[in-house]
Amino acid sequence: MTCFAADASRWLNASALTHKDTLVKRQPFPFFVARNVLSDEPMPSLLEDFPRLKGAGYLPHEKELCGDSINALVDGLVESAFADTIGDRLGVERLSQYPTYVSISRSLRKRHGNIHTDGKSKVATALLYLNPEWTLDGNGCLRLLKRIDDYEDMVVPEIKPAYGTLVAFKRTENSFHGHLPFQGQRLVIQVAWLVSAADRERKAKRGKLSHKLQKLQKWLVGKLGSRSKGATPQA
Repeated sequence: MTCFAADASRWLNASALTHKDTLVKRQPFPFFVARNVLSDEPMPSLLEDFPRLKGAGYLPHEKELCGDSINALVDGLVESAFADTIGDRLGVERLSQYPTYVSISRSLRKRHGNIHTDGKSKVATALLYLNPEWTLDGNGCLRLLKRIDDYEDMVVPEIKPAYGTLVAFKRTENSFHGHLPFQGQRLVIQVAWLVSAADRERKAKRGKLSHKLQKLQKWLVGKLGSRSKGATPQA
């Protein structure tokens, strides 16, 4: 593939967002689940170009850490026409007018996945999964929920984070979502449309600080571990 920007427009199947089989709900909050949003063609490149993030959880998208195909895919996800199609499905007029914040997650720890609604700075969120296969039930599967205190009170059956599945929802006071504890690799690109540019700058700074702190913590754990291994046992 020589021109990833052109390829991304071919890989990204916008018609999947409006396909008759796409699950669309307005209650208890607006959301939809679209399958086959990505063709299989770019899978090898996307997996190779996915950033080798050292920290777990969602970290800011940084172009220099990603390969060309991932960056082209991100460009396609935030493109105006694609964003407005997502907005139309959610009942948000001209979603593309809002600034975007893109984050990427390669792996999770068991502490991730607590039920939440997303912060008020978000207008809507889209999650595009890139896992070639997902054989696990329960753990790591997205749950859209009716309550903040019950993982079993689902609006629809849990959603496996399988390659090419895109889930989008409008942020509301009851847009509860989360997943059961999972530790390991789980590839996902998240696009959030935010209320203001100031919110985007704040999220970007917070995300970069979190990444630095995780790297520092990992370095400290490694240093302390190596010292303890070399220590002379005390009688």
